[in-house]
Amino acid sequence: MKRRSLLPATASDARGLVTAIILCCLVPPARAADSCVELSGGVPTETLRALSRGVNVAGWMDAAGSPAPLALLRSLRKAGMTHVRLPVPAEKVMRRFVSEQDLKQQLRAVDQALAELTSLGYRVSVDLHPGDEFNALHREAAEPSMDAMRDAWSNLAPLIARRGQGAVLAELLNEPEIEPARWQSEAEQLAGFVRKLLPDTTLVVGPTNWQRADSLPDFRPLSDPNVVYAIHFYDPMAFTHQGHWNPQDPMSSIRALPFPIVPDSPGIKRMRQQLIDAGKDLAVHELDHAVDLARQGDPVAVQMEPALAWQKRFSRPLIVNEFGVLKAQAPPDSRVRWLHAVVDFAERHCWGWTHWELAQGFGLVDERTGQPDTAVMRALLGRR
Repeated sequence: MKRRSLLPATASDARGLVTAIILCCLVPPARAADSCVELSGGVPTETLRALSRGVNVAGWMDAAGSPAPLALLRSLRKAGMTHVRLPVPAEKVMRRFVSEQDLKQQLRAVDQALAELTSLGYRVSVDLHPGDEFNALHREAAEPSMDAMRDAWSNLAPLIARRGQGAVLAELLNEPEIEPARWQSEAEQLAGFVRKLLPDTTLVVGPTNWQRADSLPDFRPLSDPNVVYAIHFYDPMAFTHQGHWNPQDPMSSIRALPFPIVPDSPGIKRMRQQLIDAGKDLAVHELDHAVDLARQGDPVAVQMEPALAWQKRFSRPLIVNEFGVLKAQAPPDSRVRWLHAVVDFAERHCWGWTHWELAQGFGLVDERTGQPDTAVMRALLGRR
């Protein structure tokens, strides 16, 4: 549902950001460290601390020769970011979809990226991030898709092992597009397979249905204790995906929707009527859904509640390793409020977070300057 691309950027002004953002520690401030450790399962405490603040670097691994945003990442590390989620196109590390020569080229690129990121002091999650080809195979053919995932992790595991214990995490599969019961079985099998390859590596896994918080109750914790459970958060979609890049998507017709949404405000009524007049029935439906969510109270707390209940039941660590706002048509101040609300909720409940993304449509970089957006950085890293 998000663009997988990367614009080159520099960060000479980001050093000034460091002085503007005072960071006290890497443990979420609203909960004592001991309280957070209670929710660690079997994951090393230092790993959870490193996962507390991060950013997705989408697009870097998508094409040979994609520029490495190292200057920007160096500045973000100084500002307090501790984790990078590195989406690796799944098809490019699966022999089913790629030639041996291209596979070796992709693995060299991943290896170099891991070397550079760990040298900057980041903990890195290697995210097996499928595209349409693998997702179609996964939906239609269970055994061939499992073989492809085993092949991918057989190829990636030596790169992870070479970085030393704890430096890199293995995220089994991004947003699996199959039924929950089938993914439960496959995740257990795949985790067992990867564990044999990487005995001490922390694994990351999430539920189906875009890894939504309300999908987590359908996913049981794995027997492996060294696992972090990942959810994604983009609610309300009419807000976070307004001005959608696909003109066929109903959210493309929604513009300048504020956050928080005040259901009976004149602006919302006027926006709804304009969509009705334009014959945008699906957009009206999306707007109405967002308004209904706002009527229930704090939309972040309401939508996160199933994941919070799951964590209370199982005492396993959670991370929101994707969340963000498509910024082209979203009011900037509303975007900042939404980001702060998500980060605040995550930190109050000892969850890590990883912003989607670095430098594109959802990115924390301001394309006008090529520098990190100061207001967004305060929302993510500041203390209010």
